[in-house]
Amino acid sequence: MTMKSLLLSAALTTLAGAALADVKVGMITTLSGGGASLGIDTRDGFMLAIEQAGRDDVEVVIEDDQQKPDVAVQIADKMIQSENVDILTGIVWSNLAMAVVPSAVAQGKFYLSTNAAPAQLAGKGCNQNYFSVSYQNDNLHEAAGAYATSAGYKNTYILAPNYPAGKDSLNGFKRFYKGALAGELYTELGQTDYAAEIAQIRAAGADSVFFFLPGGMGISFLKQYADSGVDLPLIGPAFSFDQNILQAVGDAALGVKNTSQWSKDLDSPANAAFVESYLAKYDRLPSLYAAQGFDTANLMLSALDKAEPSDADAFRAALMAADFDSVRGEFSFAANHHPIQDIYVREVIKEGDVYTNKLVATAMEDRSNAYVDECKM
Repeated sequence: MTMKSLLLSAALTTLAGAALADVKVGMITTLSGGGASLGIDTRDGFMLAIEQAGRDDVEVVIEDDQQKPDVAVQIADKMIQSENVDILTGIVWSNLAMAVVPSAVAQGKFYLSTNAAPAQLAGKGCNQNYFSVSYQNDNLHEAAGAYATSAGYKNTYILAPNYPAGKDSLNGFKRFYKGALAGELYTELGQTDYAAEIAQIRAAGADSVFFFLPGGMGISFLKQYADSGVDLPLIGPAFSFDQNILQAVGDAALGVKNTSQWSKDLDSPANAAFVESYLAKYDRLPSLYAAQGFDTANLMLSALDKAEPSDADAFRAALMAADFDSVRGEFSFAANHHPIQDIYVREVIKEGDVYTNKLVATAMEDRSNAYVDECKM
């Protein structure tokens, strides 16, 4: 463990209020590089819930996976074998989740996903100790496909990075999109130059563009797309219009429609309190990743009120009950441990000097996922 991670672990242990915790949580997330804002928001949302609960029985150890699968695996092995964590959480990227989760749950650990939820772990690769608290990867893209159909688009160009979540993205979009495809393209993960892709879009005869490019990839694409003069309407999932991404993109994102299971203006007391407290604590508006981190921690705490992870059957049942006040409103789990929830359409706007999103429609109600029947737990 590096000195930086040792100091961070000690600080967060103090924050949780415990010298020796009864339950130990290992958070592996991205805190450096182009995807750092996603992991930082995940961490901050999760820790805000722990702090608000005032729990002295929970210790959270946090490590930076550097967005590298091999690093994530090394951290997970250390957390499981040397630090004896009870629960793992925090991974943003699906390729890292695929490298870590199967081994972790095979060793009897619980994994609560704050974000990554690849199809492989929802279907035949599901596990009784794996719960996705975010969504199933396809969900927000399915809602984008449904929206594109309802908006009357007939010839959409679609693109996403070439990794598990990117494949889930385009599969999800196509599941509910009824028009033709002007083109379908997988880009390199971490790519920052999209001149060639934008040229292909320009020449494709498309009437709209759907793209999934999270983190720094989305910033690069949106800026280059705006500068290109291509004026086709854009549709995307919330990941490409995250609260932090919007500040970097600026006016290029205004008016773009995107799909999400959460928004800061979602009308519920729990959400209003979360947004207010997050803004007060961190001096910035929360993102989708922060909301998911917050919900994941509160789900975990609600289960810990009923059972310990050492009593696996009882703790699993307590998680499945989802007895917590989600910032998303109605929340429950499908049989394969992925959420059943509404998914919305948002529009990028500007409030004062801050770029953000506002709810404009509901794309799907009580959406589960496409892989429930493949899961045989």
